Amino acid sequence: MNSPFVFAPSPCVPFSDREVCDRVRRIPRAELDQHPNPDFKIRIVPDTMAQWIETFDPFRRIQEAAQAGRSLVLIMGNPDPAYRLLAWSLNACRVDCRKLHVFIMDEWADQDGRIAPETYPQGFMHAFKKYFYSELDPALRPPVAQMVGPTNANINDYQKMIDDAGGCDMCYSGPGWTGHIAFIEPDAPELAAATLDEWKQMGARVVILSAFTIAQNSLHASFGYSGDMANVPPKAATIGPADVLRSRERIEVHALLTNNTFSSWQRMTSRLVLHGPVTPLVPSSMLQLMKTQVYVSDEIAAPFACWETVGY
Repeated sequence: MNSPFVFAPSPCVPFSDREVCDRVRRIPRAELDQHPNPDFKIRIVPDTMAQWIETFDPFRRIQEAAQAGRSLVLIMGNPDPAYRLLAWSLNACRVDCRKLHVFIMDEWADQDGRIAPETYPQGFMHAFKKYFYSELDPALRPPVAQMVGPTNANINDYQKMIDDAGGCDMCYSGPGWTGHIAFIEPDAPELAAATLDEWKQMGARVVILSAFTIAQNSLHASFGYSGDMANVPPKAATIGPADVLRSRERIEVHALLTNNTFSSWQRMTSRLVLHGPVTPLVPSSMLQLMKTQVYVSDEIAAPFACWETVGY
């Protein structure tokens, strides 16, 4: 009789507790939205709604703040052409955005820690200015100084800048393959900590990217969808765990597929983020401790198994 084939996961995998992985892998869709923390709210939604939330929620908050005449401070990530929809909606409804402050949560950096300038085509600040700020009606725009991305000049003061603007009202995010939030990587030496509490106090900095993050982004459209790993920068600037924790509220969306196929590196990551232990080895898992809304698309909530006749 053949014995079962049992192996230890590769040491390069940041979180590899077999018992936990087996448990979360088996969670059925009907139980995926259940969590013991009542402030950590999980909703499974249609794929299109998950994408819609990413533009509707900031629109609603910007509009409400404008009507109340108060400032609004947002931490936002990975700007893409969908931000045009947000800008167009604000234009159509003539929403005054002059008291809006936006802090981009991360940005690429080179091997020496030099943070990418706004002219870098794959850069997040470049995309934010192109697809959001420049699309806003000039009469509605906030001062450009209120649209802030990480630079070498401000990275050490990033948390103070957020505080000086009034503190973050909402932090928007989505987990990467490693479970990172922004580029808070589980295996970055710059984020090594002896305890969870020590890690939670860490602020913005430049970090070495995980090999998994580089592989993930080589499948992103901005890098050609083609596994061109040498074209992905090796480091990045990122907010720290403390910046996420200090935000008044958080929304995370789990809805990434590989070019709209069933294939997704985010499906298992989502389960670890939502139902694994809170650990720096799955950075986005810290959201389980806080007031957070998580929207999981139907496709990411789908069960998965060994489909030996399908292949890639």
